[in-house]
Amino acid sequence: MDSPHKSSDRRTRFLLFGIFAMVAIAFVAVSVLSLKPALPSVERSTIWVDTVRRGPMLRAVRGLGKLVPEQIRWVPALSSGRVERILARPGAAVRPDTVLLVLSNPELQQSAVDAQLQLKAAEAEAVNLKVELTSQQLNQRAQAAIVQSDYKQAMLQAAVNEELATQGLISQLTVRLSRVKVEELATRNTLELQRIKISQEAIRSRLAVQQTKIAQLRNLTALKQSQIEALRVRAGIDGVLQQLPVEVGQQVTPGTNLARVADPRRLKAELKIAETQAKDVQLGQVALIDTRNGTVSGRVKRIDPAVLNGTVTVDVSMDGNLPGGARPDLSVEGTIELERLRDVLYVGRPAFGQAMSTVELFKLEKDGENAVRVPVKLGRSSVTTIEILKGLEAGEQVILSDMPTQEASERIHLE
Repeated sequence: MDSPHKSSDRRTRFLLFGIFAMVAIAFVAVSVLSLKPALPSVERSTIWVDTVRRGPMLRAVRGLGKLVPEQIRWVPALSSGRVERILARPGAAVRPDTVLLVLSNPELQQSAVDAQLQLKAAEAEAVNLKVELTSQQLNQRAQAAIVQSDYKQAMLQAAVNEELATQGLISQLTVRLSRVKVEELATRNTLELQRIKISQEAIRSRLAVQQTKIAQLRNLTALKQSQIEALRVRAGIDGVLQQLPVEVGQQVTPGTNLARVADPRRLKAELKIAETQAKDVQLGQVALIDTRNGTVSGRVKRIDPAVLNGTVTVDVSMDGNLPGGARPDLSVEGTIELERLRDVLYVGRPAFGQAMSTVELFKLEKDGENAVRVPVKLGRSSVTTIEILKGLEAGEQVILSDMPTQEASERIHLE
């Protein structure tokens, strides 16, 4: 049997072991509870980190577009007709008088002949009318000359009769009759002179009417002739034939576009700028056009007042010679300089966040191993940079990449 002393020692050891175990368990529990949760990790190679800088910042907007000719001429059909021959094809160099195609219109040709015949008939009628009116005027002048001669003779006779009457050789009745004769012929002479004057005015009026008719027919003839000439469709300008959307035998109507001619030496860039960025674009601003084969500077020449599919069309005219290979419809990229800010705090443009807004970015801590989320107030933006108004200082580094998986994290660890 165990002695009472040994039983007491065994109980004491069990008690001490239990106390030691409880203390150990409590220590482990406190240690575990005091540990902070592990930070979410992000691979450094998968993010874009930029340093906040202070200094001059160029504000610009960028847009894609294409080269288009500054001078484009659509050649329309001036009259209806049928395409008889095509003498040039797209890609051909043309001069203003180069004939592109030939149309036929028998009705137009007949009407041109009719107009020419009507003009000749009117001109012949004018000659006949002038001869007729001249003959009538000569007859009136001859009649007036007879009346004037009779009037002068009557005055002489009246004077002789008065002299004879004073000598008592003729009666007073004869004297009075001679005076009446003088008065009658004087009136007739005045009327004949007025008839000549009125006749001259009538002749001028009738000849003017006939000349107006001739002028109308001459204009009609010229119009018909020009329409006949227009059946030989010409380019009209120096350049390259770009389109010829008709075929031989096709019937065309007045106004139908028969060809498009452009000058490939004078091209402009037609850029599509996002409507949210186009508000600061102004006429005359400097632009840089990248043709993928070189760059050329230019200036904003036109801003479309309308928005189409979320973009605004901006035309840029070139200041210098275009790089080799430049041609109409070539895809280009354009950067328009808005303004130069002298001394501002700026950083690379983040993947999210718009100008004049507040966003949250991860700022790297001094050790560069961890990053903490901070609110940042953004200002004016450019193509690749954006102004910092509040929340960051020069020299600090921030993560500009979009990290949707860390939206709930306040701090992250960079591996």
